[in-house]
Amino acid sequence: MLECMRFFNQWLTILNPRFATMKFNNETKVGLLAVMAIGLLILGFNFLKGKSVFKTGNYLFAKYSNTKEITVSNAVFINGFKVGAVYDIDNVDADVKDILVTIKLNDKYRIPKNSIATIKESALSSPTIEIILGDDRQNFLATGDTIHTSNAEGLFSSLSSKIAPVGDQLKETLHSLDSVLKNANSLLDARAKTDIQQSIANVNKATASLLVSSAQIQALLNAQTGALGQTLNNVNSFTKNLADNNQKINRMMSNVEKTTENFAKTDIDGTVASLKNAVEKLNGILEAVNAKDGTIGLLLNDKVLYNNLTNTVRSANILIDDLKVHPKRYVNVSVFGKKDRSTPLKAPLNETTKP
Repeated sequence: MLECMRFFNQWLTILNPRFATMKFNNETKVGLLAVMAIGLLILGFNFLKGKSVFKTGNYLFAKYSNTKEITVSNAVFINGFKVGAVYDIDNVDADVKDILVTIKLNDKYRIPKNSIATIKESALSSPTIEIILGDDRQNFLATGDTIHTSNAEGLFSSLSSKIAPVGDQLKETLHSLDSVLKNANSLLDARAKTDIQQSIANVNKATASLLVSSAQIQALLNAQTGALGQTLNNVNSFTKNLADNNQKINRMMSNVEKTTENFAKTDIDGTVASLKNAVEKLNGILEAVNAKDGTIGLLLNDKVLYNNLTNTVRSANILIDDLKVHPKRYVNVSVFGKKDRSTPLKAPLNETTKP
């Protein structure tokens, strides 16, 4: 206590040297010391809350219908930069419909008058005030002005507004499901339950049959594994032969390509035209041969001419044979010889008629 009184005397001397000559009783000194301690306590408490006893600096006011649990000393941001804090919160009317929030800025900022202050909620920290700058670059807010506000919907408010209708629909769905289950329970009498049990038993039997069938199919596949392996070996051999004879196949394909190229270069149209002309001429010749007015047609179709020719050839054969047999009858060069008086041939000799 004595130390506190001594400190008080020194402090009074520092404030004013004349206080050192003045006489104060101990009760006065204790009272003055208590007042100073209370004042220091109030100043420290307000300092920790972000408030000062003397309201100096740059202040703005904002009115909200819902402060979303914002408190004094909550931060105020512009474009993510902290420009101040909430200095005070007070209600404007008794109905608490409008709440006045005092914002203390750290410095004198040029904030357009059409700017808007919104309260942003956060799931991990306390809510903050975000000032969205306007586009008016001629008129700026002064100290003591009221900034425009808007109640931005927070994350939890948005989720609540969206989840509430879903909850109502879920309640209706559960109620409908309960009704369906009650109806199903009323339909499932003893006979229906027995039928269901029999159906389940039949399903179990079908499952057992499927297991047996799958085992048989597996055995069949195992039996066919050797044949499948042999088939794959044959395929591998075939592909190996193709790879070994790849050069021969390439040469063969090259020859085929050259042949087709040469065949494409030939004058197929001219050849076909020539062949068509030859066929037309041949048809003309055949028509002339078949016509009875022509020589060849008469030779082929006239029997009288055929018989005459046959007789002429026969007579020529007889004449030649007679010339061979009786040459003296036709040529006589002997001075003293006599003329051949034998009978001329009536038919050709046998050796002449032989083919």
